[in-house]
Amino acid sequence: MTQQATLKTRLAADRILLVPGVYDGLTALIAEQTGAEAVYLSGASIAYTRLGRSDIGLVTMTEVADVLALVCDRTSIPIVVDADNGYGNALNVQRTVRTLERAGASAIQLEDQAFPKRCGHLDGKVLIPPGEMRGKIAAACDARKSGDTLIIARTDAIAVDGFDAALDRAAVYAEAGADILFVEAPQSLKQMHTIVECLGAKVPLLANIVEGGKTPAMTAEELQGIGYSIVIFPGGLVRAQAHTAKAYFSNLLRHGSNQPFSDRMIDFDGINYIVGTGDLLALGRRFDDKAPQSK
Repeated sequence: MTQQATLKTRLAADRILLVPGVYDGLTALIAEQTGAEAVYLSGASIAYTRLGRSDIGLVTMTEVADVLALVCDRTSIPIVVDADNGYGNALNVQRTVRTLERAGASAIQLEDQAFPKRCGHLDGKVLIPPGEMRGKIAAACDARKSGDTLIIARTDAIAVDGFDAALDRAAVYAEAGADILFVEAPQSLKQMHTIVECLGAKVPLLANIVEGGKTPAMTAEELQGIGYSIVIFPGGLVRAQAHTAKAYFSNLLRHGSNQPFSDRMIDFDGINYIVGTGDLLALGRRFDDKAPQSK
């Protein structure tokens, strides 16, 4: 079964799918080794880690595709890819879908923001008309080679036009062919219940939990109880690692050594075990140049 088919089959199960955010091959590998069933390649996390910048539309499609290809090379679980607003109009969306699907995406998320986009939990967002987004979703569905490659339609309308407008837009995107609906940044438990009541019978629903964001912090189990099918924690890892990095650098500069920090680090042998250095070296020995045997 392909990774795309695996994700589609998994979403049909009654149990909610928890998808942690990653941003490179190592973080995706560790997520898989820890037991994650799928990972979310976060555009925000790529901006934070690759550019050291904010999630305000600076990351390009080719940069996402490059990272995706590296992640796919190191993992075997499905990858949900944040494709921002498709990086342009409907024709750009088609190129984006073809590129990311070819690179290994199992699901591709598109949002209805104008360019340049912003993180869904930042203020000051601008939307494209719902009819334009409907066309972009239809274009995305038309461009994919496999029906197992899922299209996620995200609306940021709550913060711009209000909650009712967000529900209306999401319904339009479902009619256009979206496989999963993502109503971004609901601001209360009541709104989340209403999203499920109004849209849950159409397609699976995705929730986004951002620590310190606009949506109430909830567990996967709690979201399942409401009626969500998938939950992403897109930037939690980066925030955890930023916290650790600050502590690490402070310790190193203060003490001139990593020794006081060693109980919070994986040692040299540990990192080589995680990335499979022994297996890789053994594989290389299979292809060592050997002198031909004399007859």
